[in-house]
Amino acid sequence: MHPTKDHNRPFPAGPRPTGPKLALTGAVLLAAALTVSGCSSSAPSTSSTSTSASSASSPGAAPTTSDQLQNDYQQVIANVLPSVVQITTASGLGSGIVYDDKGDIVTNAHVVGTATTFDVTLANSTTTLPATLVGSYPDSDLAVVRLSSPPSGLRPASFADSGKVEVGQITLAMGSPLGLSSSVTEGIVSATGRTVSEPNGGGSPGATIGNMVQTSAAINPGNSGGALVNLSSQVIGINTLAAVDQETNGSAAPGIGFAIPSATITNIADQLIKSGKVTNSGRAALGITARTYYGSDFKPAGAVVVSVTSGGPAASAGLQAGDVITQLGSTQITSLSSLTTALASLTPDSKVTVTYQRSGQTKTADVTLGTLSATS
Repeated sequence: MHPTKDHNRPFPAGPRPTGPKLALTGAVLLAAALTVSGCSSSAPSTSSTSTSASSASSPGAAPTTSDQLQNDYQQVIANVLPSVVQITTASGLGSGIVYDDKGDIVTNAHVVGTATTFDVTLANSTTTLPATLVGSYPDSDLAVVRLSSPPSGLRPASFADSGKVEVGQITLAMGSPLGLSSSVTEGIVSATGRTVSEPNGGGSPGATIGNMVQTSAAINPGNSGGALVNLSSQVIGINTLAAVDQETNGSAAPGIGFAIPSATITNIADQLIKSGKVTNSGRAALGITARTYYGSDFKPAGAVVVSVTSGGPAASAGLQAGDVITQLGSTQITSLSSLTTALASLTPDSKVTVTYQRSGQTKTADVTLGTLSATS
């Protein structure tokens, strides 16, 4: 299997393959290979013992563990589902999360695409509300849109500390899969700290996103931008990617989804709402532009530096245009994609040794990484 990401698709057309990497689950469009859509979870507080069916049905009997878990699910849904909306563009549909009572809604950048105006449908409503783009940051696949006339009674979601998310926690994924608004699926947190590269789209490379939450909750096209929620009724991530299996002709790979963590969501959304752009992504950068380098055998063999930012991390460490980066720390670099993936797992201000080729000689440089910005 390979990671892939779902892209927007013309609504209501069905999913279409987009390539062998990641597939976005935004405005309903599906990509081939391994597709990723996010979700998260948290563990409920339940009894370690179970009650027999007969005692459970007896008048006045204490609730069973399964009864309590069901009650927890239903309470979370009642608390959070009103904060999850459907977003429709001219090319497709996706999901979003009410961020504040001013009408700001956070979603995936691939859900909004190139659109600047949207129709938003609140949970349990058939009325569409107009909205406009506040800002989009494709490098982290996040965007904010704003309702033109926010109605009273908006229910902003509560966002958890995603640093406390643990494997095995129960999670619910909420959104509009295949246009079915206000749908809910359940699963667990399968892993944390995943670095995932989305597939190419629109002629540009897909985003590489670090620290994602992997979940077993079902994620489908249209779920992108929706909420991955714990049992404390808090959003731990935004559903973003779902996996499909190339070995089965691109059919869905059940139980493999990915969500952008809440810490990244709130960081990017706050900046977009404040100024319409992102200046501090919290992501590491070398301060270069680069492309994949091909060796004499025409196979990818590194990332060649096209230019360096004056005064940036790479320039300060002595890297120059024409240098071919072959290793970042202990990670082998064979392409621009592998360099981006390696950087996504690191943090600004951390130090890393860059191994590179210059004029046929192998050299190293110790680089203090900078911060990727909207203009990096």
